[in-house]
Amino acid sequence: MPSTGGRPAAPGLVDRFGRAATDLRVSLTDRCNLRCTYCMPAEGLDWMPTAQTLTDDEIVRLIEVAVTRLGVTDVRFTGGEPLLRKGLESIVAATKALRTDDGRPVGTALTTNGLGLERRAAALRAAGLDRINVSLDTLDPERFARITLRDRHADVLAGLRAAVAVGLAPVKLNTVLMPGINDDEAPDLLAWALAEGYELRFIEQMPLDPQGGWDRERMVTAADILASLRTRFTLEPTDPDRRGAAPAQTWFVSGTPEVGGTTSGRPVVGVIASVTRPFCGDCDRTRLTADGQIRNCLFARTETDLRGLLRSGADDEAVAEAWRAGMWTKEAGHGIDDPSFLQPDRPMSAIGG
Repeated sequence: MPSTGGRPAAPGLVDRFGRAATDLRVSLTDRCNLRCTYCMPAEGLDWMPTAQTLTDDEIVRLIEVAVTRLGVTDVRFTGGEPLLRKGLESIVAATKALRTDDGRPVGTALTTNGLGLERRAAALRAAGLDRINVSLDTLDPERFARITLRDRHADVLAGLRAAVAVGLAPVKLNTVLMPGINDDEAPDLLAWALAEGYELRFIEQMPLDPQGGWDRERMVTAADILASLRTRFTLEPTDPDRRGAAPAQTWFVSGTPEVGGTTSGRPVVGVIASVTRPFCGDCDRTRLTADGQIRNCLFARTETDLRGLLRSGADDEAVAEAWRAGMWTKEAGHGIDDPSFLQPDRPMSAIGG
């Protein structure tokens, strides 16, 4: 039940339902060098003007506020495509230098499409990047070109290899399956990921495309994905009581010769079922857009403007208090299955993954 009183005098990012946000998602740009059909139109979008985008120093300042005043312990950099941000390494290094309330270094992660990763992986690792997720929806270069409208499949694979070589393993893969496009590839993708030592996560397609083409009745669901995988693999649930705020439900994989190639012990596969098996009740995320807006949910219809506060001379505690107030209003869930659900005004590329 939500609190019936006002927001408590707590230093962290709490909401009316007893959740506390400790995981910060920072979008560094809304720009992307792919045109994935489920994310943006072929011609791209109207990019955010540079003057509206947070500077490197502003991003670092807001991350410092989040860690030192609001209890954030983990920061994931997203986009658009975050590798398009020239100052990425310095932002990662400044973030890694911060310490959480219990004295630990901040956990740092990056979600990327992998283009350009081959030449930047070593520098990112040296800057303090801990973990990386790379989006890859197909093993077929021609199919990749149809999905992304770019012939860059080989570059993604090179980026994956570079990430492993510099010690970012285990690399996690993010895959979106779409009906009639790549929904036949689930077993092959898993077999390949196991053989290469990557950890695969399938993600249900969400209503965040600017074209408005998402169809709840046609999407590939978690149940569809698991049924497909079980045609080739034996899946055993990992401890379901320990999932917590993790977005992926995971299964141990066995049953074929490919199994056993991972670098992180017993191999697993994950499914992030944001639509059909939402995990809103345990959500621990807060999101910062590239133009300095706080979103308390991926599907929020309102935002809290921190850029305006920064540029008007507000001190860190005033920024922190606005952030707390924005998180307090978080809804119980995203409401995708509610008849009154409205897709956010911003597409995924402008919100950050």
